[in-house]
Amino acid sequence: MLDAFKNLFAVADLRNRVLFTLAMLGVYRVGSHIPTPGVNTAALALLAEQARGTMFGFYDMFSGGNLSQVTIFALGVMPYISASIILQLLTVVWPYLERLSKEGELGRRKITQYTRYLTVVLAVAQSMAIAIYLEQQTNVAGGLPLVYEPGWGFRLMCILTLTTGTMFVMWLGEQITERGIGNGMSLLIFAGIVVNFPRAVTLTFDQLRTGQIGLIRLLILVALMVAVIAAIVFVERGQRRIVVQYAKRVVGRRQFAGTSTHIPLKVNTGGVIPVIFASSLLAFPGTLTGFFQAGGWGDSIVRQLAYGMPLYNLLFVSLILFFAYFYTAIIFNPDDVSENMRKYGGFIPGIRPGKRTAEHIDTILTRITLAGAAYLCLVALLPEFMITGFKVAPIPFIGERLDAILPQWFTNGLGVNFFFGGTSLLIVVGVAMDTVSQLESQLIMRHYDGFMKKTRIRGRRD
Repeated sequence: MLDAFKNLFAVADLRNRVLFTLAMLGVYRVGSHIPTPGVNTAALALLAEQARGTMFGFYDMFSGGNLSQVTIFALGVMPYISASIILQLLTVVWPYLERLSKEGELGRRKITQYTRYLTVVLAVAQSMAIAIYLEQQTNVAGGLPLVYEPGWGFRLMCILTLTTGTMFVMWLGEQITERGIGNGMSLLIFAGIVVNFPRAVTLTFDQLRTGQIGLIRLLILVALMVAVIAAIVFVERGQRRIVVQYAKRVVGRRQFAGTSTHIPLKVNTGGVIPVIFASSLLAFPGTLTGFFQAGGWGDSIVRQLAYGMPLYNLLFVSLILFFAYFYTAIIFNPDDVSENMRKYGGFIPGIRPGKRTAEHIDTILTRITLAGAAYLCLVALLPEFMITGFKVAPIPFIGERLDAILPQWFTNGLGVNFFFGGTSLLIVVGVAMDTVSQLESQLIMRHYDGFMKKTRIRGRRD
């Protein structure tokens, strides 16, 4: 590992890429401290505490705290990610986009252009919603207004500032992808989450010093975090390999011998997308209540969808399972794989080519997707269990009995702020693994380039 790190800075081009990536991330963090004009930053801290569990608080996690402070990068990369997901879903149902996706580099550039246009539209809509939301809210502690001078002047300023900030962040991500190391958008989200790590560590030690958390509980927490990270790495690298055999072929006057290869099927094909979709949908009712100030049945629904409530857990698990299968079906088509294998003379030993092969692949993919979705559910529900526990009392008929039987630490939680759990932990570990893999591939490529430059290969003379 140390040798690889030394080689990283020994190669001039690779060193420049790493430094460029760090510089762009530094620019992103500088912009995270520039507030939007006309916003009362002193009153936003308490609003951020009240908005946890809504879409406002969910997006704030991905923006590194920019949304709760309403900085110029408040929207972050979420409009771009939303636009990318929307176009990816439309590619399946819209023949025009499907044709573009099959036209190679030119088609991908066209889809990227449409993604940018849709990003602008989503950024304008979201910034307008944030402006109206801030005008409607008043901090309950002291009654401080969040906006100094509400009206269309503030709304237009907010739209212009946040939309421009989003486009600049999108440009930063594209520059990192093109001239740096790793996926730019993923690294920006990674930086926004990791930046909260020092504050989380400081707060944990303050709780240890004041006696709010014991030393044994802290050690258990650290061991649990290490175990969760190890489990994420193990599952994210897990594959189900399907053996494929290719028969002998004759092309012209040449005969190609039969070869054996495999189709790698990831256990977690959808990645973190199912958790993001599920969390967004569950946060939507609470967000609507905050916008329209609903009461009565609206508040009752929000209470039932709070962290730890049975209805929340049931819907959360169900949505993760649904989106895991839905997203996997979009990005992997067993029929296309079977058809390509048949064209090139490939077959799975013991399985007939064509429809039987597609059904065999689909059966295996369905089983491993179930395991991947169960893993996502466990990781996503872990921080909820650590913080609030699972409330079983509201369950009809048997809730009161279960609440009396189950231990208090199960129903009320451990009272520990498990900062890097759920979606954030999946993103941090996944992006870190992907970036390290790209660094290793760059080092290997530079090694082979140097080998080829030092050796002159000449053809044999007859």
